[in-house]
Amino acid sequence: MQLVVVTGLSGAGKTQAIHALEDLGFFCVDNLPPALLAPFAALCRQPDSPVRRVAVVMDVRGGDWFDQAVEALQELDQAGVFYRIVFLEASDEALVKRFKETRRRHPLAPQGRLLEGIRAERQRLGALRGRAHVILDTSELSPRQLRERIAQLWGGPETPRLIAHVVSFGFRYGLPADADLVFDVRFLPNPHYVPDLQPMTGLDDRVRDYVLRWPSARRLLEQLQDLLDFLLPQYINEGKTQLTVAVGCTGGQHRSVVIAEALAAHLRNQGHRVLVEHRDVERSLAERAQGKRG
Repeated sequence: MQLVVVTGLSGAGKTQAIHALEDLGFFCVDNLPPALLAPFAALCRQPDSPVRRVAVVMDVRGGDWFDQAVEALQELDQAGVFYRIVFLEASDEALVKRFKETRRRHPLAPQGRLLEGIRAERQRLGALRGRAHVILDTSELSPRQLRERIAQLWGGPETPRLIAHVVSFGFRYGLPADADLVFDVRFLPNPHYVPDLQPMTGLDDRVRDYVLRWPSARRLLEQLQDLLDFLLPQYINEGKTQLTVAVGCTGGQHRSVVIAEALAAHLRNQGHRVLVEHRDVERSLAERAQGKRG
């Protein structure tokens, strides 16, 4: 049996996630009281059970019952049930915007004090977040992108052992909230100061050749590849199903894109499933078009 436990912050996309899992063939139960998790898993593990892929949502809508969530997961551990927890979160700003757009009430803010409810929920979910196998920050994900991410994780007949999510970003726009590893490549020579390369991105051959022509860049790439070759088997042995590797430069347009693409190609050659995202390329290009410094 394949069991996925979906949890996280209200407004972070749990409904879209459970719908995506349902589309992938999972038998889904929303807002399951934690006390019923172990009995439900036992039912699904029966030899004559009609389901083999199961997903449940547990969150603070369960009220006082939700306080038993960690205990319920410990019961699964004792029973030898294999499961994976996916925890969805987003920034305060993104959550406030979503609640205002939908005009729904936050479950921990009955009197309308939205930020207080969000912060109380973060604190209440701390223990579950610490047990999560996959943490997805949906602050900048559209519903379609979230569904694609879920499909990447659970689209096959069996849960993939690990997906490497390699993301390039610009430090001026902030760190990716869900990054497991962050590498700063701002010390590399910057194509921004080469007029012909300035309007291009790290996806262009000329920019890639410029960045990788420097011995410091080639040495960095070798060191990062060796580090990931060591770390990924350790994470796989731990049971981790997603590793987010973030590579940052100033604007996320040139250097970080080149290094991220090179790392992704290396990981694919090593047989890993890889998802690549260049978070800030379009943003950086838009600012450049408006005359801002890159």
